[in-house]
Amino acid sequence: MPFELYVALRYLFARRKQAFISVISLVSMLGVTVGVLALVVALALMTGLQQGVRDRVLGSSAHVYVWKPSGLADYRAEVEKLRQVPEVVGAAPALMGKALVSKGDQQQFITIKGVDPALEPGVTEIAASLTSGAFTDLTSGGDDSLPGILLGHELAGQLGAVLGDAVTVLTPTGTLSPMGVMPRQRRFTVVGIFRLGLFEFDQAYGFVTLESAGRLVGKTEPDHIELRVRDIYTAPDVADRISNLDGATYLAQDWADLNRSLYSALWLEKVAISIAIGLIVMVAALNIVASLVLLVMEKSRDIAILKTMGASATSIRRIFMLQGLVIGLVGTLVGTSAGVAAALVLDRARLIQIPADVYQLSYLPFTVVPRDVALVVAAAVVICFAATIYPARQAARLDPAEALRHE
Repeated sequence: MPFELYVALRYLFARRKQAFISVISLVSMLGVTVGVLALVVALALMTGLQQGVRDRVLGSSAHVYVWKPSGLADYRAEVEKLRQVPEVVGAAPALMGKALVSKGDQQQFITIKGVDPALEPGVTEIAASLTSGAFTDLTSGGDDSLPGILLGHELAGQLGAVLGDAVTVLTPTGTLSPMGVMPRQRRFTVVGIFRLGLFEFDQAYGFVTLESAGRLVGKTEPDHIELRVRDIYTAPDVADRISNLDGATYLAQDWADLNRSLYSALWLEKVAISIAIGLIVMVAALNIVASLVLLVMEKSRDIAILKTMGASATSIRRIFMLQGLVIGLVGTLVGTSAGVAAALVLDRARLIQIPADVYQLSYLPFTVVPRDVALVVAAAVVICFAATIYPARQAARLDPAEALRHE
């Protein structure tokens, strides 16, 4: 064992008269442990929240939205053309509209989305998210020959609707009659109930076929085409590539651009929480400074003897730096291990439940990212090492004759 490390460990585990210094060192170590643990858990929380919201948004909606100013009269040809774009793995038309759905005395405002049942599963996870019914029943409808509709889990609960029930959909777009403009109204059979995990969709969306949606809102062609890409992070490049396609005029927008404000807010919260909790590590570093300063004062005679025996100022400085570094390393490793373990337990057990209508998630997810953990470890070690510089320099500057004069 190197001479400096041996002396540093002896000083760190002081006994008898110097037991108070060992207690201060232990408190400093615990401070680093708590700070690192809190920082790891906070970063896992914010990362999990970002990814949870992102996955639910992307599971219920497309990666890229494409509009054509001249219209989409032949949407099948447009879908085939857009599927040829590199990275695009799915394309489907969509027709949107607002409506009022009612069953008995219960009424709710919803967004009607008209889809092509053959193409929609390649873009969104609506087919896989059905808790009852089948996505293909949208085309066949119910036994009473009414067209089919898919309702979100929360919406169906508010209406009191179950599989096979008939609901009435009323749209503000009306038809001209001798009595004036009459709203369009049509009855549908509930052929499926879905749970996408995003409260916005589960509480206020209904899926019907393109033909049914067109009759309700008075349109003859889809509003836009939705695309799914192989890698979500290539969506901005795909949108730019589509906007510049030769021989066609497209307007494209990717998921990151549409949800920019949401993800910017989540990123800002992550940074703010990291800075706030990082102050705990700074406080622990100040404890290291205090413990090393006290140790230098307590061991001034030992330092003087070491110098008279030939120890250089560099060796003395290294002793106290190593002692502070050991405190920081042990505290960081214990805090990191405890933080990762706590985040994994909290995520798998789903211990922290939150209101889904506010946060879009039913529980707080925790996602441990190795890059974030490595950043926390590196920052904590650097801070702890920086805290050793001043006390170590003071110890190295100690004059042996001055220290032994009053002994």
